[in-house]
Parts: sequence; structure tokens; C-alpha cells
Amino acid sequence: MARSGLAAAARVARWADAALGPGGDGATADGKATLSDATAERAARALGLTTAQVRADWDTARLAGLVEVHGGIARPGWRLRAWNRDDSAVLRGWVALCDAWSLAHPEPEEYEPAAVAEVVTAMPQVLSFLQLSAGPVPVPQLLDLLEQRVTELRTERCEIDYAPQADGPRPALAEPAADAPLEPLLDWALRALASVGALTYGDGQATLTPLGSWAVWVKLEQICVAAQSPAGNIEQGAEDMLRGCARLRPNAARAEYRAWLAARPVGSAVTELIRAARGEDALLRGLAFEALRVVGAPAEPEVRTVLDEPTLRPYALLWLAEHDGADPEDAHEVLTREEATWLWVDTAAAVADHGEAPLLVRHLEAAVQPTVPALLSEVRAVGHPRTVQVLVALAAAHPDPALAKAVRRAAFQVHTGG
Repeated sequence: MARSGLAAAARVARWADAALGPGGDGATADGKATLSDATAERAARALGLTTAQVRADWDTARLAGLVEVHGGIARPGWRLRAWNRDDSAVLRGWVALCDAWSLAHPEPEEYEPAAVAEVVTAMPQVLSFLQLSAGPVPVPQLLDLLEQRVTELRTERCEIDYAPQADGPRPALAEPAADAPLEPLLDWALRALASVGALTYGDGQATLTPLGSWAVWVKLEQICVAAQSPAGNIEQGAEDMLRGCARLRPNAARAEYRAWLAARPVGSAVTELIRAARGEDALLRGLAFEALRVVGAPAEPEVRTVLDEPTLRPYALLWLAEHDGADPEDAHEVLTREEATWLWVDTAAAVADHGEAPLLVRHLEAAVQPTVPALLSEVRAVGHPRTVQVLVALAAAHPDPALAKAVRRAAFQVHTGG
């Protein structure tokens, strides 16, 4: 059902990828992969559609994540790339479209924005009621539920004063929303949800479709996962969350990542994790990419954008190799010798800052160089900003006096530019 519902959007997205992407034959008049008038007309001719159909399918493709727009440039989303091999990508795309139902079918201009916002906020409870009912529900019953939920929302914002005020004015903020009738807004919401395939609406009743019921179940599952945050970091920003996971065992940390991710939109979560990885703390860099492994395919576009950043490139290459199916033990083969050495220093910096001395000594075994002199030579050349601190810490931790002396000498040479 999700594939058939998104088939037209996927068709337009594929056309845009082939005709407007890098290497496409025939640039549009605007010179960008955007849906300008010229682009819409060209797509309509190629696909045998009207320009209105093309624009509608394009909007659906954007909301479903089949197309990603960055400024004036559009590019295929990861869901389009995974369309033929990953059913979960298609389902996630439909859930994203369902989440954006109020954008897919905008409200009439005459409705008060505050009242519209209240209805959008209240509709998840209406959908949950429809799922529990497991069948058609009369609209008056849904209207009664919506009115109750909107009243609760206004009460939470203290916009309704339940004390009698015969002479006193009503709160100004509450007046526009409180005066707006909810029945036409419910009608708009049900029609919008029907337009994306979440429910059927007619004859004075509404019924969730199997897809709509599944979407509600997914949301409830996400709420349950978020509620099971073992370390209580769910409300923290990415950096603080990662610090809170630093001492957890791998399985416990992954559970924490899942809970943290379930509580926020995946796009903003990935952006926040990448931002944390760009910081000076090497431990957070490694943990951020561990969390991105939990995200999976939706993180791929953002991960690819950091390949040109020397600090993040080795982590991104390993992430992409594993994402493409490489065995984690063999993924390091995608790194050049220089990249592997840079990563060794970065990981050693994390161990030196947050670990114990024996761990730093054992970290020597992870180096790709066969001998310590070869490692020191390449470490000195790689130019990592923490090289001196890492070598000093390693010299202090290593039990072999001769090796410790060689490492200290290398640290001094890097420090003095020798």
C-alpha cells in the first residue's frame, strides 16, 4: 500500500534524478535542480502528466523524503535510493508523509492559525482513538473527543479562566482560538489525513486504513522506546547525551541512543550528532558515529557531506563501508595509510583523555604500522593536533623504558617542529 501510494511521487523523483542530476543531459533554464515552471513543464511532457500533477507529486516526494531540497538545489533522498531493495525505507517515507498531513493538504486561509495549530496538536489523540476503535467512528464522536483535547491544551497554557467573569475581559490570546468552530477544522483534518492514505472519510464517519493503523502503532512504539531511556539522557542535547553514554557498556549505550533518537526528528538528530562530532573531544567523535550507526540509512546523506572534512573523514568512510555491507572488522581497509594513522591518533587522544593508562598501551596493537618506529614516523607526519599530548601520555604509560624514551623523543620533535 505504501509503494502504491507513493508510486507517482517516486516516478517524478526518479525523473528529476535522471534529467536534472549531475551528468543529466539538458539543464533547465534556471540552471538548478529545482521545480521551476520550465522544469515542471518539461517533466509533464516527459511523464505524460499535467504540470499540476507534476507539482503535486513533487510536493509529495519532498514530504516523503524521496527528494531533499537544500536551498535552490534538489537531490535524491536516501529513500529513493533504497526504494527497490528496502521495504522499510518505503514505509518510513509514507510515515513521513503522514506526519506532514497538514502540509500535504494545507488549511483554508480563513481559519485562525492558532485554532489550526491546536487541532494539529490534538489529532494524534484522535488517531489513537480511531485505532482503538478498530472500525468506523461517527464524526460527532470524533468532534467531541477533539473538543475535549483542545480544551485540555488551552488549560495547560492557562488560556481559560474557569472563574466567572461577567464583567471582565477574556484573555486576548485565547479569544481567536476559542471563538473558532472546531467542526470545519475537524473536517479539514480528516480530509487531509484521507488525502495521504491514513484513513477513509465519508458518510459521516472515519476509519483508519491499515497503513494509518500501522503509523499510529509506530508512533506509540517510539514513545515507549523513548520512555525506556536507561540513563535518563533523553532530554539532553547530543553532546551531553554522548558524555552520559561514555561509561555505559555497548549494548546499554545503543539502547540509550535509540531512546534519544526516538524522541526527536531523525534529520535534526543526525545534524546534532554531526555537530557534536566536529568538536574537540575525540571521544565524542567516536561515540557520535556509533549513534549514527543506530540511525542507519537515514543518516547516509549527512555522513557523505563530511567526507571532505579531515577530522571526520576516517569515521565517515568506516561508517559508509559498514553501511554498504562491509564486515566491521574489515571496514578499515577503505582507509588510506594516512587516514588510518590519523584515526589511530584521534582514538588514542580519546583514550588519553577519558581512559586508563593500560588501555593506551594496548592501543598500540591497533596501529597499522608493523613496528613502533614506523608508527612514530608516520604519526609525526600525519599532523594531528593532539599528537604531542598523545605521545607524552603514551610515554608516561608504557612500562618499557627504552620504548618510552623513543616516544618522548618523538613528542619533543613534533613539539619543536623537528
